[in-house]
Amino acid sequence: MFARRLLQVLSASFLALLAACAHTPPAIAPAAGSGTPPLILISIDGFRADYLDRGITPNLKTLAETGASAAMRPSFPSLTFPNHYALVTGKRPDDNGIVNNTMRDPARPGTVFKLSDATQVADRFWWDEAVPFWVSAERAGIKTGTMFWPGSEAAIQGVRPSRWLPFDKSLSSLQRVDQILRWLDLPIAERPQAFTLYFDEVDTAGHHYGPDSAEVNAAATHVDTAIGRLRAGLSARGLAARTNLIIVADHGMAAVAENRGIFLDELLPRQQYELITSGTVLGVNPKPGFESAVDAALITPHPHMQCWHKANIPERLHYGKNPRVAEIICAAEVGWVIGTDRARGIGYKGGAHGYDPASPEMQALFIVNGPAIKPGIKLPSFDNVAVYDLEMDLLHLQPEPNDGSLAPLAAALK
Repeated sequence: MFARRLLQVLSASFLALLAACAHTPPAIAPAAGSGTPPLILISIDGFRADYLDRGITPNLKTLAETGASAAMRPSFPSLTFPNHYALVTGKRPDDNGIVNNTMRDPARPGTVFKLSDATQVADRFWWDEAVPFWVSAERAGIKTGTMFWPGSEAAIQGVRPSRWLPFDKSLSSLQRVDQILRWLDLPIAERPQAFTLYFDEVDTAGHHYGPDSAEVNAAATHVDTAIGRLRAGLSARGLAARTNLIIVADHGMAAVAENRGIFLDELLPRQQYELITSGTVLGVNPKPGFESAVDAALITPHPHMQCWHKANIPERLHYGKNPRVAEIICAAEVGWVIGTDRARGIGYKGGAHGYDPASPEMQALFIVNGPAIKPGIKLPSFDNVAVYDLEMDLLHLQPEPNDGSLAPLAAALK
């Protein structure tokens, strides 16, 4: 009786083991003819650098402690589209052409670029002033896959990633990871070697509830779980030890409140200017005949914002030469927001970004981990345009001319 029962237990265990093996992906062979390890560039939108120290993101913490990390300075303005494009081109917004989330171009009168306008987002016209790493990789014969990234929906300079999807906010963080893993399971001839992966929920929670909220912590923990799922998927495929991961944020987040608003209707009449963008960064063009009036209202000291003609923006912000930059730019003090009229309010409930890149609240997450990286390296803060040179170095590609340098990250490289 005992022997028969033992046999049943052993048989059941053996069948369970077979079932588990059947669902474990086979180890992934390197792409033919390539000695380049896979690269995955991950953005956690709005993940402020100090969120890493809250004790709620164990996967990110482990990757930082076994790799290299830093608090990273965004480019001005510290907004989503300009900085995501800076991270993959090495060019600051003034040079990469994506000068704001909302902008106009004199060459396209009457057209407004908005991140919410899918037609404009997919138009290469707006993106062709710079070359993202995936374009260079595709030209060099390295297949790429973009699981969302600003610019990845356009055929930039006529080139698209081998695999890409239009942005779909309804896809969860876990579903986005699963798509990357499915691409890694493709046959060698079809499989990308370099990827982007984008998470937006931390930024969304920050805007709605503020950077110190329980909702931001919950969103950060959820994204960390997705990072854990990616790590487990790489391990199951035998890729964990030979994949380089770069994890970044585009900017941080600062708390705002309705009583910290600056309103244009209290400074000058609406008919005197063309509004390009408002919020933490204001962009206006004076209408003909009202130049002096707009100057008198804006180019003067204000308690919680500073305004410049585009030619006079401080050099340290590296901004104002691109024709897409509005004629007058105003930057709000951290925690303040520039609105069009007091009746409409500031338009933000809990948090905002776009402020001076040097402010602590705007510092962004940076982690790099993988076979090319020394463990346990804490780097000084650096400008985010350096990340592009790191991407190109890890892909063994020659970088395009850009505004960054690999030097700030050289200490992390084996």
